[in-house]
Order: sequence, then structure tokens, then C-alpha cells
Amino acid sequence: MRELKKQQSGFTLVEIAIVLVIIGLLLGGVLKGQELINSAKVKRLIEDFRSYSTMVYAYQDRFKSMPGDQNASQLTAAFGSTTAADGSSTPVASACTTGAATCVPNNGRIEGVFTNDGADNETYVLWQHLRLANLATGPTVIPTATPDTTGYVPRNSEGGRIGIQSAAFITGMRGAFFVCSSGVLGRYVKQIEITMDDGNTATGSVQAVSGDTPGAPAANNTITDSNSYTVCVGY
Repeated sequence: MRELKKQQSGFTLVEIAIVLVIIGLLLGGVLKGQELINSAKVKRLIEDFRSYSTMVYAYQDRFKSMPGDQNASQLTAAFGSTTAADGSSTPVASACTTGAATCVPNNGRIEGVFTNDGADNETYVLWQHLRLANLATGPTVIPTATPDTTGYVPRNSEGGRIGIQSAAFITGMRGAFFVCSSGVLGRYVKQIEITMDDGNTATGSVQAVSGDTPGAPAANNTITDSNSYTVCVGY
């Protein structure tokens, strides 16, 4: 009896080529999608810097003072007060609690560090002032407990803290005030720098520092994509 020849089965070169093309298209789509997501995140982070600086300029133009830097009488004149049933009045806006180096009203500066909590920091009470002036959105009640759980402190799209201060958060930066944003991944830091400044994270009006504490700027060659940084823009 003649033994029947077994038929061999498998993919042809054409079929393999088609599968490889499909895989390539899928990978390309995933990478392109991720690129678009990253670009959108960078765009939102950059918009934060620009919008918050505009708020400060608008506040200065309207009240001839920096937000957070006015005393109680100036704030009452600007935003008024509420009257209780017993006839007592309470100012709508709160001045920072004096007696600390982070609260020096009417010196033309926003005192304190943007990562600090508490009403004795001009960098903290300024959010109430900007919101009462309808320049920013968010709660107008200054939290009495820290850390804040009310959403009073604004956050960027990455969950990091946004703040404004007059002292340079990053050593050597120059400007009348600085808008800073923490919790920014290194991959976004590089794109922000290229878009807004000179492409060097250690020079110019846009700089970055590792982590979320004041210090020396991080050089370009030390920026790691997956690490967290604070980016500040000087104005």
C-alpha cells in the first residue's frame, strides 16, 4: 500500500508580510496617540503659566497692588464686608496674618514660598484675592487646617501644586514674580522649556529644579523623563 504524502500547512510569506504591516500600523497608532496625549499635557501646563501670570497683571492693574500683599483696610475697600444680625461686620477678604517674614503687606512683593500652607503666607491668601476679583476660579474660604483637602490650592494637570511668589524658587532666576508648577515629569519639562524659552532648563526665564524644594536649577543632561520636577517661569 502506497503511503500517502502528508500535506504541510503554515503561513505564506504574503500572509506574514500582511500581519507585520498590521502590527506596524497598530504600534504606529499607539505611539502617535501617546505623542498627542503628551503634547496635550504640555499645552495645558504651559497654559497654566500664561494664565496665572495674566491674573497677576490684571489684579495689579485693577487694585494697584499684588494679590496677597494688601492689608485689611485695602481688602475691605476692594471687596467689602458682610454684616451680621448683631450689626458687626466681617471683611469678605482676609489679609495674611502679620508677624511673619512671609507676610509683609504693601511692600510690592508676594512673600512666602508657594508650597507653604497657612494664612501667614501671602502666597497662600492670594488665591482668595484672585478668586474674589473673579480672575481665578475655586474656593474663596481659606482653609484653617493643613494640608488642604478643600481644593483651595490649585493643581496642574499632573496633580502638582501651582503657585506664585516674588522670591526666586530656583536659585539665580530673575523676575518680579514667578509662577511655579510642581510634579512635572522630566519628559514634559523638556518640551515646556523648548516651547517657552531657550531649550536649557538651567538658564533663561524658564527653569526646572528637581523635586519640589527650592534649590539650584537642573541641567539639561540631568533631566530624567520619569523623575518629578518643579518648573518656574519668571515675569
